[in-house]
Amino acid sequence: PENQDTDFTWAEFVRRNNDELVAGWGNLVNRTVSIAAKNFGAVPQPETIADADATLLARSAGAFATVGALVERSRFKAALAEVMAVVADANRYLSDQAPWKLKDDPARMATVLHTALQAIDDAKTLLTPFLPGSSSRVHAALGGGPAWAPMPQLVEVEETTAAGTPSYPVLTGDYTHTPRWTSVPLPVGRALSAPTPVFAKLDPSVVDEELARLVDGAA
Repeated sequence: PENQDTDFTWAEFVRRNNDELVAGWGNLVNRTVSIAAKNFGAVPQPETIADADATLLARSAGAFATVGALVERSRFKAALAEVMAVVADANRYLSDQAPWKLKDDPARMATVLHTALQAIDDAKTLLTPFLPGSSSRVHAALGGGPAWAPMPQLVEVEETTAAGTPSYPVLTGDYTHTPRWTSVPLPVGRALSAPTPVFAKLDPSVVDEELARLVDGAA
């Protein structure tokens, strides 16, 4: 929290990784992309948009203003909670619509999967300030390629106009493909393939291992 003390525990770290990242966010990405890849091989074309579809799309698109305002005020915990709420809504939508049961209604299956994929793409962008590495992996899983949020680089610069002046470091990067802070429509027909897991589940033994390392380090 930004306005009070907080405690870090390895047990809570493992719980959040396994429950929120693996079972929540990672599972949403994996099962949605897997079903879409298996049944369509690409981002499907949506047909008639139902109320449930429109509600989720408005929810994920509207989160950019909310999360952006919180980040601007350095309310990072609240911002992250808002993004994870979008992820929870998308998971709930997918479970309610159950596209795996819609094989006899391919038009509806396509619409549900397109809606879920769009919400995932929005959540990926919303999570980029917090999880740039895994957001890049989600971008690749959505068929967008590996280039999404490259890490900045520290480079040494020498001023050619100041002879004898020592070089100095500059934090820079490739900003030619800077992502936009908004909901960008997924291109219909973009090829999809079976994804690899975005996150790895941690064994509870990690808690004891890390606590033992702390004890050894303090000895």
